[in-house]
Amino acid sequence: MEVVKFDKWGYEVKTSSDSCIFAINAYYHQVLSYGRERRVILEAPVHDKDCVLANILTAHFLFSSDPSKASPHIEAAKSRLEQATFYEKAVFDVVNYLISENRDDDVAVELHSKLLRDFPRDLVSLKRAQVLCFYMGRPDLSLGLVQQVLPQNQQENYIYGMLAFPLLELGRMADAESAAEKGFEINKQDFWAQHALCHVLQYECRYKEAVQFMEECSSSWGSCSSFMLTHNWWHVALCYLEGHSPIIKVREVYDHCIWKELGRSDALRAEVYLNALGLLLRVHVQGELDVFEDRLKILAALLTDQANWFMEWHFDLLILWALAFTGEVAKAEDLLKGLKSRLSMMSKKKQQVMQRAMLLAEAIYEYGQGNENQALEILGPDFDAYNYKIIGASDEQLDVFNEVWYSMLLNTGQVTKAIESIEKQIQKREGAPFLWRLLEKGYNLSGRQEVATIGEKARVLEAAYFN
Repeated sequence: MEVVKFDKWGYEVKTSSDSCIFAINAYYHQVLSYGRERRVILEAPVHDKDCVLANILTAHFLFSSDPSKASPHIEAAKSRLEQATFYEKAVFDVVNYLISENRDDDVAVELHSKLLRDFPRDLVSLKRAQVLCFYMGRPDLSLGLVQQVLPQNQQENYIYGMLAFPLLELGRMADAESAAEKGFEINKQDFWAQHALCHVLQYECRYKEAVQFMEECSSSWGSCSSFMLTHNWWHVALCYLEGHSPIIKVREVYDHCIWKELGRSDALRAEVYLNALGLLLRVHVQGELDVFEDRLKILAALLTDQANWFMEWHFDLLILWALAFTGEVAKAEDLLKGLKSRLSMMSKKKQQVMQRAMLLAEAIYEYGQGNENQALEILGPDFDAYNYKIIGASDEQLDVFNEVWYSMLLNTGQVTKAIESIEKQIQKREGAPFLWRLLEKGYNLSGRQEVATIGEKARVLEAAYFN
């Protein structure tokens, strides 16, 4: 006899198995809390092999790591689709399209929007759509989706962290801070709300406040995925670095909070490498890499393994730099060729969007080898990393590419352009000491009289946060 049960959102699911529903609800919690037990969804179709929702959610989970394992679950869901509930059919349609070959991202977003109009309490579908928007570089679409369902989720757990992130990516820092604080108030262990609040504090150069807040929260991060855990510590390390803490403190966070995650048996190594590498590039740009001794060399050697390549563009760009910088130029070239090949296989529409990501990849490849003139020529005269969100990176993650740009301009004698670009960034982040040091270098190279004043401003800021 067919039985309908209700999931966490109160939506109908055709199954007679309480254990199946329990596994689905547990998966929802893992997704929204950035947990490390998302594999729990694999239990759902074991308890009910005919449940459409169990199978399509399992297919989505498996697709990113092993598409061949996803196929049987898609077929199982299809075979029972006529008996499924309206809600299950809606989820099947959006997920099946999302993991289809040559999907149109805009269509995928619209399908999610339609699902959320009918089922506004489904926050996992909202999260799935927001992740898609992030990789499209479209925080505006992400914000529209969360605002669409906010009236039905006013006091719901996790909703305000999901509201805060696109707000901060759109530069609406006050609104983002307010949303993140509300999310944190509802649930002190809303890690995405914690993370969004850290973004705001960091952007506003409230480094000490950001570090204190995150370190107070850190005791609750043990259940986080490798990405979320090490990404939160990446933020902490970056606050120490940007706030001109002794560099040894940054190295301690790298060793004991980021790299240490690799010692856990269930760690996802690539997620750790991403955040480790993101930090090392920042350290390099600020001229402090020597303190990290052979750590980059060790990481780059691991990244010669192609199993780590082609997961996401942001990671690939960081790998390109690491390989090129440490002398693994042939490997870097292989990765670059692979990216070009992948670009050529995309739809014309997607190619147009991702072309700038390819240019950034080529430039970073040259930069890693020390070919700064070539890198600048590739990027052109009007580069701004914030226009490259489509690599799947936040503004905070993109900042390093702007810092690379400023440094290359100064190193190649394009001082006027460098000063103009740095001053524009200082207007947004006046409290960042490194930007003032870069400006001081520019003023010095151009013989400007105000160089002493700029240097003094940098010194004051360097002593303001952690010294």
